[in-house]
Parts: sequence; C-alpha cells; structure tokens
Amino acid sequence: MKYNIRGQNIEVTDALRDYVEKKISRLDRYFEEPLTSEANVRLSVTKNKQNVEVTIPLPGVLLRAEDKNSDMYAAIDLVLDKLERQIRKHKTKINRKFRQEGSLKSLFKEENGAPVQVADEEDDLELVRTKRFTFKPMDIEEAILQMNMLGHTFFVFTSADTKEVNVVYKRSDGKYGLIEQV
Repeated sequence: MKYNIRGQNIEVTDALRDYVEKKISRLDRYFEEPLTSEANVRLSVTKNKQNVEVTIPLPGVLLRAEDKNSDMYAAIDLVLDKLERQIRKHKTKINRKFRQEGSLKSLFKEENGAPVQVADEEDDLELVRTKRFTFKPMDIEEAILQMNMLGHTFFVFTSADTKEVNVVYKRSDGKYGLIEQV
C-alpha cells in the first residue's frame, strides 16, 4: 500500500510517519492480495485536539474514518480500530450477499477456507421508516435554511441551477457540505 500522509498545523515527523504506516499496514491481513491503493492520511491540530482522518479507496468500497483525541498516537489507534470494524462489517456483508466467484468477496481473506462470520452490532440494517416527498427547486442557501429549520443534519433538494438532486449536510466542524449528482 502507498501512503500519502499530510499534516495541517503540525509537522509530520519521521516517528509519526512510521507509526501511521505501521498501523495502517496491519489492515493488509484482511485482504487476499496486497493493497495497491493509496491510503490518504491527514493529521491536523485544532484547538489543542489532535485530528486523524484516513481514507482508503478500494474496489467497490471506500474506507474512511476520523477521530479526535488529545494525543495524536491515541487518535491514530482509534482511527485504525474504526477502520478494522468497517472492514469486518463489509466482509460479513459481502460474504452474506455475494456468493458467486469474481465478486467483491474475492477482495477479503477467508480463514481456514471458510468465510469469516463476524457478529457486529452495527451490522443491523433494519429499515424502520420510509418518507416520500416532492422536491422543490431551490438554491443552496435556501436548502441550508430548510435543513436548519427542520433540525436535521442533512437535506435533499433539487438544485434550481442544474435541476439535479443534491444534498447539503452539516459537518462536524459546524460548517456545511454539498453533495452534487454527476
């Protein structure tokens, strides 16, 4: 695996770089073949909080985790725990759904020739509610206002400019993000 480690408001020392690479390389044990994708790691410091964000694009799956802690090394450990949980969750889902050869199943290792079944409380994918509504074309600012009035963390709307379905969402830093349809 290749590593792209960047620091924001922090110098990425050799010791920090080695620690990140050592920890992320632990994820290789979950895969049949060595990963050829690039692990993007962003280390930052904001208001005395150490923030670690890791994104690893894989075929059909995007692994992403973020954590904040007062200690950078502890934050790295917490992010790796989250990534391992995501991998186990995806592995279980893939083993359950895709039984044919050549599917994503071949991405993950099997232990003792049998698929690994991991019980995870996060794996409960029960749909409990369905809502239907018509989209009103609006601009981004109006969508953000509607989202805030409803008290939600995201809002789906049709863009008045492009006539495409978009999503605005509130980020953990209190700012807003936009997801556009391509």
